[in-house]
Amino acid sequence: MANHKSAIKRIRANRAKMLRNRYQLKTTRTFEKKLRLMTDKAQAQEFFKTVSAMLDKLAKKNIIHRNKAANHKSRLARMVNKLA
Repeated sequence: MANHKSAIKRIRANRAKMLRNRYQLKTTRTFEKKLRLMTDKAQAQEFFKTVSAMLDKLAKKNIIHRNKAANHKSRLARMVNKLA
């Protein structure tokens, strides 16, 4: 166990940040799955904007790497464009 007051506080803060980051990542993954299951192109294009923004926020906060966010957005954009 940590001995210093600041180290104890750091452990608490890190845990809170970890939980927040995990929640945001899981929510984004759920939205991606919803987007992949869509069949209506207009609805999917509108929903893609939301998912794209979520991925950008994760990358900006260093929760995921910016290249990973770009890869996900690219793959989802291709999928949306293929819809009839």
